[in-house]
Amino acid sequence: MTSSTTAHPADSTAVAVTELTIGGMTCASCAARVEKKLNRIDGVTATVNYATEKARIEHPPEVGVDALIATVVRTGYTAEEPPPPEPEPAAAPEEPEPAPDPGLASLRQRLTVSALLSAPVVLLAMVPGLQFDNWQWLSLTLAAPVVVWGGLPFHRAAWTNLRHGAATMDTLVSVGTLAAFGWSLWALFLGDAGMPGMRHGFDLTVDRSAASSAIYLEVAAGVVTFILLGRYLEARAKRKAGAALRALMELGAKDVAVLRGGAEVRVPVAALRTGDLFVVRPGEKIATDGTVTEGASAVDASLLTGESLPLDVTAGGDVTGGCVNVSGRLVVRATRVGADTQLARMAKLVEDAQNGKAEVQRLADRISAVFVPVVLLLALGTLVAWLLLTDDPTASFTAAVAVLIIACPCALGLATPTALMVGTGRGAQLGILIKGPEVLESTRRVDTIVLDKTGTVTTGRMRLAGVRVYGGKYGTDATDETELLRLAGALEHSSEHPVARAVAAGAAERCGELPVPKAFENVPGLGVRGSVDGRLVLVGRAALLAAEGVEVPSGAEPGAVHVAWDGVARGTLTVADTVKDTSAEAVARLRGLGLRPVLLTGDHTAVAEAVAAEVGIDEVIAEVLPEEKAEVVRRLQAEGRTVAMVGDGVNDAAALATADLGLAMGTGTDAAIEASDLTLVRGDLRVAADAIRLARRTLATIKGNLGWAFGYNVAALPLAAAGLLNPMIAGLAMAFSSVFVVSNSLRLRRFT
Repeated sequence: MTSSTTAHPADSTAVAVTELTIGGMTCASCAARVEKKLNRIDGVTATVNYATEKARIEHPPEVGVDALIATVVRTGYTAEEPPPPEPEPAAAPEEPEPAPDPGLASLRQRLTVSALLSAPVVLLAMVPGLQFDNWQWLSLTLAAPVVVWGGLPFHRAAWTNLRHGAATMDTLVSVGTLAAFGWSLWALFLGDAGMPGMRHGFDLTVDRSAASSAIYLEVAAGVVTFILLGRYLEARAKRKAGAALRALMELGAKDVAVLRGGAEVRVPVAALRTGDLFVVRPGEKIATDGTVTEGASAVDASLLTGESLPLDVTAGGDVTGGCVNVSGRLVVRATRVGADTQLARMAKLVEDAQNGKAEVQRLADRISAVFVPVVLLLALGTLVAWLLLTDDPTASFTAAVAVLIIACPCALGLATPTALMVGTGRGAQLGILIKGPEVLESTRRVDTIVLDKTGTVTTGRMRLAGVRVYGGKYGTDATDETELLRLAGALEHSSEHPVARAVAAGAAERCGELPVPKAFENVPGLGVRGSVDGRLVLVGRAALLAAEGVEVPSGAEPGAVHVAWDGVARGTLTVADTVKDTSAEAVARLRGLGLRPVLLTGDHTAVAEAVAAEVGIDEVIAEVLPEEKAEVVRRLQAEGRTVAMVGDGVNDAAALATADLGLAMGTGTDAAIEASDLTLVRGDLRVAADAIRLARRTLATIKGNLGWAFGYNVAALPLAAAGLLNPMIAGLAMAFSSVFVVSNSLRLRRFT
């Protein structure tokens, strides 16, 4: 997520991670300054995000949090650790509305007053027919509070930055508006602009009137108002952008009915401990992750996974905190609480992703960091050049102020974080967790997707797929399918092996009640043997039969379960993994994204090829040992392919980490999820296609935002320097460039 920093040798393996909330940042250059100062501390690697107003800092333990906060304060901003979540009250009959943002309310008040006062000033300046004798003094009376009070946040920030030897976007706004206001005061009190009967025209380009009679009150008031409007719309949009994450973090239950001494006691969720038994009635949210001990119900997990159909759960089944119990009463034993729950981990993953920066954003940050000083020099150069070329102080001043005001780099700073906030938040709503912005770059380049078979393309649950009875000399006693299944199923019923369970279940389904073996022995790695209905029965690999001196016919399917009794091979049973109903559609969607699917499995080639044919995959790599999966990924990469890997097991973790893009099924193991770049909360392969589409859409939005932001500044600065932009029009354009970037990002909320 951030560039690495060499830690102290003594603490090379010990790194603490601290998150700080940064206050007082008003543009991307502010974030760049704070980040630069923090990264100057020995052993510290910091990422500061302007949109989320947070810093994520990796630091050696000897660098304390107080030292980090002090560094931020010395830079001219405030910093504090986010407060821990407060426990909810025990009784919460109705969930209160989210508290209003005081900063947003203050900004709205400042904007409203400034707009009401500046509107007449702008109208009087733009429409000469409205100008009456001494109109300029009314304009001064109305404009002064706007410039002084309305623009106070800009002036205060500019002064703070000046004290720390820095310049930001606030510096540009403050210098530009105060210069326009100061010029107007000079012209009114010391020049000819204060004379009764003075009239003032308006031009979209620079004004070439006499210097002593030119006033810029409409520029000073209008620019402050337009930028306040841009800030307000930007703040509202940023709040909307983070709405999905806030909704995710507020998804959990507030209180829970815990069983204590056989009685239900209502306590806050924060008081719940691992191992506690709690009751969930129909319509209630499940308080935390757990295992059902009593009851059966349907559970609505749509807010967590995006899956619309309720899931049936019974005793022994696992449930996730934040889901809604639809029908029956459940008693659940808590298995994970607090920050360990799936909901909390999802929220943390999303928040970490939103705090990160893509490589393309780092370029924008580097530009923003040097942009403001360059603009100040450019404005000074514009002033001097116009004076030398035209000897017209009014036009020279107008062009210089326009350069100051048009050049805000805010859109650059907002381009990536806002798209990331909306994209990752929307992903969380759909059950897709994007771990970081660098993941987006990977999705664009991927051309091959490797799919683990068991648990990804298939359910991971074995079933009896086929029965073959031998004829000829092997069938002299007229063995039939029913007899084969009865005897094999009876013996396998005593085994815990997944294949044995599938055989026993299939036999019971087809034959009804199975006989009870008189003797049973498990032969590790080979199969089972025992006595059923007075016959010595063998069920397992061909090697088991060979070891007992039983001749095995040629032509048996690889991986088939062999059955023999009384020294004669009687037939084979084929056990197969069940293909998920959605896998074929998912593979078609992945192909539609330009990806080449590859099925990777440790299973037998014949079994793997049958599954591949069923779902529409042409390339199969089978009989691969778990430790060889990562090597297969490396081999594909060596062929020039950019590889995505989808898996769910511990044996997939190395391959997921090796792949250019790792996607873990959320129904899988923690090791797989930790090693992946994208986590699919639902065990549905179709979500993998959705995840890649969303990641690509988010990346395209980021690039569109940056293209607009770069293009805007590149095009606008020469226009302003050439005198083709009135400063007030420049202020309006600058304010709405940021609004455009944020609004473009918000379109991701409609992704389906």
